[in-house]
Amino acid sequence: MTGQLPLVVVDDEDLLDHVLRIAASVGCEVECAPDAEAVRRGWSRAPLVVLDETALTQCAGRDLPRASSVVLVCAAELAAHTWQLVFRTGVEHVLTLPGEESSLVAVFADVAEGPSGGDGRVVAVVGGRGGAGASVFAASIGVAASRSGGEAVLVDCDPLGGGIDLVLGAEFDAGSRWPDLSLGSGRVSMSSLRDALPRISYGSGELSVLSCARDGARPEPDGVAAVVDAGRRSGATVACDLSRELAPCDRRAAELADLVCLVVPAEVRACTAATRVLERLRPLSDRLALVVRGPAPEALSAEAIAEVVGLPVLTVMRAEPRLGSALERGQFDPRQRGPLATGARDVLRALSGACDEQVGAA
Repeated sequence: MTGQLPLVVVDDEDLLDHVLRIAASVGCEVECAPDAEAVRRGWSRAPLVVLDETALTQCAGRDLPRASSVVLVCAAELAAHTWQLVFRTGVEHVLTLPGEESSLVAVFADVAEGPSGGDGRVVAVVGGRGGAGASVFAASIGVAASRSGGEAVLVDCDPLGGGIDLVLGAEFDAGSRWPDLSLGSGRVSMSSLRDALPRISYGSGELSVLSCARDGARPEPDGVAAVVDAGRRSGATVACDLSRELAPCDRRAAELADLVCLVVPAEVRACTAATRVLERLRPLSDRLALVVRGPAPEALSAEAIAEVVGLPVLTVMRAEPRLGSALERGQFDPRQRGPLATGARDVLRALSGACDEQVGAA
């Protein structure tokens, strides 16, 4: 957030309470001014000015300098003469509350987050069969993105997986899990998520972890969308761990992802199961790739797996040494030259390329 706070000049008490509640919901601190005279010094420096009709009338006659962004909030339709003041004062948005509350949430969230860190990247990971290692691989992608010096968010969409915080040995770390959050269909700022979630440092970067809990309902699709959108807006890499049943929250994540990775062990039965999962994935995304995980008990090749499943191979990983014992001890930290870390970097490179292609096609 910028050093200068948004200015709120709202005379109507009900509207003021509404505005302050919305600002607080996205972690945006504001400065309240009692009237237009009190805002003169901060008017042009504030990143945002929020007025009601009374304050607008006062400001319109004071020859104030141009503000960065002015929003008018009201409880009912504006009169014709008020619209003249709107144009004269340079108001950008006129929002009727509570009907357009989500728009005001977005405005405050933009200020709370500060300048955009650039378009983030979103990858979804799903197993071709049970026990394929999708959760471990999604965690590896989050770790690799953090180690590269960036910000990453790991989003657990599978409530039957036991909680992805267990993969990272972070089950006792302070912070919110999905049942603790009430995101609804609104917008959330990345700064609010950073404050709320467990965070783990890897190299010069940081991984925020939003895990399912040991009990409670699965994430809602709108909640997943809000978290993914927050990460994307902030320039973070978002890795989503999906369940094979592809419940509504999983489907939403797949639709939003720039790349969907299907993790398939090098086994005949896993290939057959993966084709069924793929049938459900294809309507959700056309950005699908295969991650083949060893060992291959009968030397089944990646090319043969790609032919059976019907997807191109993005990366092939041999078995990670001593992975099982590391997970049991809560000491998951893939070796930088090991199979998991190498495969994760392959995905990040492909993800970057997929995002570049989308920008070029826009």
